[in-house]
Amino acid sequence: MKVTVVGAGAVGASCAEYIAIKNFASEVVLLDIKEGFAEGKAMDLMQTASLNGFDTKITGSTNDYTKTAGSDVVVITSGIPRKPGMTREELIGINAGIVKEVSSNLIAQSPDAIIIVVSNPMDTMTYLVHKSTGLPKNRIIGMGGALDSARFKYRLAEALEAPISDVDGMVIGGHSDVGMVPLTTLATRNSVPVTQFLSEERLNQVKEDTKVGGATLTKLLGTSAWYAPGAAVSGLVQAIACDQKKIYPCSTFLEGEYGLSDICIGVPVVLGANGIEKVVEIELSDAEKEALKTSAEGVSKTNGLLEL
Repeated sequence: MKVTVVGAGAVGASCAEYIAIKNFASEVVLLDIKEGFAEGKAMDLMQTASLNGFDTKITGSTNDYTKTAGSDVVVITSGIPRKPGMTREELIGINAGIVKEVSSNLIAQSPDAIIIVVSNPMDTMTYLVHKSTGLPKNRIIGMGGALDSARFKYRLAEALEAPISDVDGMVIGGHSDVGMVPLTTLATRNSVPVTQFLSEERLNQVKEDTKVGGATLTKLLGTSAWYAPGAAVSGLVQAIACDQKKIYPCSTFLEGEYGLSDICIGVPVVLGANGIEKVVEIELSDAEKEALKTSAEGVSKTNGLLEL
């Protein structure tokens, strides 16, 4: 299993690190446009191999896409990160051009690869890859829902004062501060609905804290987060590499599912060796259906800013 990560910044390097530590890939290629940057990150990570007990080979390349040839999975993290006060949507002008060029170069070298999109605005960038490459929709995956769900579970565990291993929950909808739809009605603590433990007021606070999870970190750090995004990507890559058939909420191209069409947005999917193997349609409350519809309208509005 060969994995390429484009963008050797904090998110890309974290992706490579977590993938390597899990030891399921034979090779990870880091690629960046900055001279020597990916090579330096790769060397630094390789010097942790004996300490962290992995045998995955990590190599770096300065903008040489031939080094990515034959990749099974490619991850696009490239683009400018958010700064404090910025929305993900404000990044579209610069990042759209980057993502379009990167995806074209990757597919030229690895025509059978599955693409995972991390760059923001993530749902719109996933849609751009779908429209610009012509690849089947099962091979184009937007990462956002996996990250948002991890942040939701963190906030639920905090509110419940419970170990996070006890908690399960999912976020669907757009990967934006206003578009996320945390499914509190389906969230559980060891199979018991969290509504039995938390008041409606506390659950609403959990939802709001989840929706601004990225913005909260950007304000604290001065830039976008990287540990949790990297871990989220590694989970998706592992599900594909090991054909795990795991359910993750991911941004995928919909053709009537959930009443939505011609849009990439976060919904639960089964991930395996073929990428997205099934879209899972779950029963939503009327309020959740309305929230998803509103989220989709926001994503579609952002998509309208693309030059396809």
